[in-house]
Amino acid sequence: MEQRPPYGGQALIEGVMIRGVTCVSIAVRRPNGEIAVWRDPLRWGWATRLRRVPFLRGVIVLAEMLVVGTRALMFSAEAAVEKDSGEKEELPAVALWGTLAFSLLFAVGLFFVLPVLVTGLFDRAIDDPFLSNVVEGVVRLAIFLGYIAAVSLLPDIRRVFAYHGAEHMTVHAYEHAEPLETEKIRRYPTAHPRCGTAFLLVVFVVAVLLHVLLGTPPLLERVLSRVALLPVIAGVSYEIIRWSGAHAGNPLVRLVILPNLALQALTTRQPDDRQIEVAVKAMEGAIEGDRLARAGG
Repeated sequence: MEQRPPYGGQALIEGVMIRGVTCVSIAVRRPNGEIAVWRDPLRWGWATRLRRVPFLRGVIVLAEMLVVGTRALMFSAEAAVEKDSGEKEELPAVALWGTLAFSLLFAVGLFFVLPVLVTGLFDRAIDDPFLSNVVEGVVRLAIFLGYIAAVSLLPDIRRVFAYHGAEHMTVHAYEHAEPLETEKIRRYPTAHPRCGTAFLLVVFVVAVLLHVLLGTPPLLERVLSRVALLPVIAGVSYEIIRWSGAHAGNPLVRLVILPNLALQALTTRQPDDRQIEVAVKAMEGAIEGDRLARAGG
């Protein structure tokens, strides 16, 4: 099978973003039924060499995707309620970075600081450092699953999860060199080894293993260590996801990543044909953008 660049993406509000090699393509269904497609070049040219350094590249790629994904999500929110199609406007830097900072603080506080505080309530009852860190990991996973279950009750989020499924199915079809047609795309699952949900599960497991090495320092030091170790955890987790995605056809690897794929049942839904059509437009935009870049356009 033809080896293709590892395209990935993100579900948006009534849309899909696909990250190509040189650009990002965003497709959004407007209220009038039209699909608006925007394409932007990737702007972190200074990090090109760093993306080739193992472990460091994970931190770079994730930081870049946080910025790109936040920008795309805000674009899609505007387009999904816009009544007439207009040109995409550049978002104010204050809005972009403010949203990104709030999202990061919320995620770190909910999934890393809160589990430490909850586990700290049982410090006197748990003398074993290994057991304490395992309990913290279980609390972290429980908070994550509860959060996903809570937001999935919202109809708009369920539609985002369907677009998430459409994005994965379209990426599968692209990777297998299939024509980007609805009937072909429907043959593929909504789960994908390189999904962000799978990445988070790997992060939680790697976090437990690294935190065990620190034992159980005083509560404040424990909280600070969780935040300080995030880049290391992200870098290691990225390499694991990258490797498992490249070897997903191996039966043993598929067995190991089975929990990752199973977890995606919470964050993906079967899309309808119109949602797949949006994902295809996003993929075609990324492919065309990379073609133009190779041609010097």
